[in-house]
Amino acid sequence: MRLMTIEYTGQWQLAIAVGEKLYLPLALKKTFPQKMQALIADWAVWQPWIEQNLDQMPSIMLSSAKLLAPIAQPERHLFCIGKNYKDHVNEVQALGYGDVPEAPIVFAKCNTTVNHPEATIDTRKDPTGTTDYEGELAVIIGEGGRNIPKEQALYAVFGYTLINDVSSRALQRRHGQWFLGKSLDGYAPMGPAIVTADEISDVSALRIETRVNGELRQNAQVSNMIFDIADIIATISQYISLHPGDIIATGTPAGVGAGQNPPQYLGNHDEVTISVDEIGTLRNYFI
Repeated sequence: MRLMTIEYTGQWQLAIAVGEKLYLPLALKKTFPQKMQALIADWAVWQPWIEQNLDQMPSIMLSSAKLLAPIAQPERHLFCIGKNYKDHVNEVQALGYGDVPEAPIVFAKCNTTVNHPEATIDTRKDPTGTTDYEGELAVIIGEGGRNIPKEQALYAVFGYTLINDVSSRALQRRHGQWFLGKSLDGYAPMGPAIVTADEISDVSALRIETRVNGELRQNAQVSNMIFDIADIIATISQYISLHPGDIIATGTPAGVGAGQNPPQYLGNHDEVTISVDEIGTLRNYFI
């Protein structure tokens, strides 16, 4: 199932996407959750209801709604994984970010970074002029929990979406710890939809492509991760309880702007698209 958060007639609400149509469950049942986190928490109740009542829901064309981030107002910071593709490690070693990690590098990105598909991102918030893109697959946690064994970790996944882990490279280097360089307001556009885990038969086979102004910059298969999704969930949950609707950005492959020669940072009305065929395309503009 493809789930979206939209703005329609001035109201934020959840929608079920089927092709170019959006079905509006809230219009059929007023007690339907209005936020994605609540839907995820009660998915066992609402999934069968959606399947039974989809044809009865009012529908609109996708083009008539404004797309928002699927989890538009996260309750917690985003979990992020650094240096999780070997080719990306190789390209950033010269930038002072070290060798291939022996364990997942987990850092946080402030929840106020979340932004929407098609949004324009103001790079003037980064006084260093080193705003960079990172196309990533994001995991959305379902039931969650603590101390989730690796062999059961994928059962904790509700679904998948796309995220651009927009970063200020100079702030990353200046402060050592990455939180400030990763957490400028609006620096995490996400979407366009959450595709539930049952729709993805083999997540490792997904291919991520990032383009800047139409030029292919990143092109990698999820199977190339150093630490796979099960590793990541098991590691985080060993120390921190995961909650329904938590977001985990799983790392970026090679091809970031900082790795170009010379470096190519964002601004000047650049368009960045991140695509996975099974999920869709996340498009944003940078000024």
